[in-house]
Amino acid sequence: MGGTLLVQAALAAAGCGEHRRADELTDRAAGVAASLRRYDDTHRTNFGPVAVELARVLIAAQRGDAAEALRRHSSVVRREGWRRLPAEYRGAYLVDVARAYLHLGDVRGAARALVDADSVAPAEVRCRASARTVIADVARTQPAPAGVARLATLVGLTR
Repeated sequence: MGGTLLVQAALAAAGCGEHRRADELTDRAAGVAASLRRYDDTHRTNFGPVAVELARVLIAAQRGDAAEALRRHSSVVRREGWRRLPAEYRGAYLVDVARAYLHLGDVRGAARALVDADSVAPAEVRCRASARTVIADVARTQPAPAGVARLATLVGLTR
């Protein structure tokens, strides 16, 4: 369970602008993840190397390092461990990635991440206020990407 706490602390540090501390905590979490056996998740936290890499993506995006965030994101979603994460985790992560794309000005990337999140875990996208905010932000672009326009209608943001 210590690895999960390190990842959460790293994400909190990044959210406070303490990027060096976030990187240190993520490196510590990576060390814990490297010591785990392949299916050693007794507390059902889904902590492991993929969780650490997801955190690295979000921290890079928070830091404003678009190239690193996108490179890491592209790599992590192709890993076997990505598919083993619960759908809710993957959906929530993809909503966070959509927010990061939007923050970086990549509306198409944000739209793609939202549509992917909806296909993986519809409830994460359609029922969470934070996801609805990202959908609304992307839907306001002109022209709104078709998949996001459909999502905006599904969640009641447009008619």
